Amino acid sequence: MTNFTLNMEDTFDGGIQDGTYETVITKFEENATQSGTEFADVRLTIRNDIDQKYKNNIVFHRIWKAKATGKYDMRFFNTIGAAAQLQQGKQYSSIEELFQDFLGKPVRVTVKNETSEYNGKTYENLNVKRWEKTKFPELAHKFKTEDGGNPFAGGINSIDDDDMPF
Repeated sequence: MTNFTLNMEDTFDGGIQDGTYETVITKFEENATQSGTEFADVRLTIRNDIDQKYKNNIVFHRIWKAKATGKYDMRFFNTIGAAAQLQQGKQYSSIEELFQDFLGKPVRVTVKNETSEYNGKTYENLNVKRWEKTKFPELAHKFKTEDGGNPFAGGINSIDDDDMPF
């Protein structure tokens, strides 16, 4: 017979609550909506090597191209780059190369649950409100992979929905 222990600090409570979390960037790639609107698709995994709630949960973040210009506002990437402690002044030959540099970097984010309306429908979203440098630069997060190895070894597309905890 197997023994079981209840842990009331590890429960489902309606999603990630407002707060600040230590995360690691586990996805950063371009995507598009069904209508063709392009955006940067970012996934942050709440670190499991830090004593905090919601370990291994995913924070989804999108950076939209401006409708007027069809381009990204580089301040978004500069803000995330500063939080991820990328090299100041580094030049990239493509947006994909920049996105690759973000992968696996620890960042501290503040998130807030907010309601938005679009085309007459109301949506509940968890939005990243602030990006900061991690307080724990030594990353010891255990990634959920088939072989327990580095999920980024296969490149930018190496994490798929099968790797998500839900």
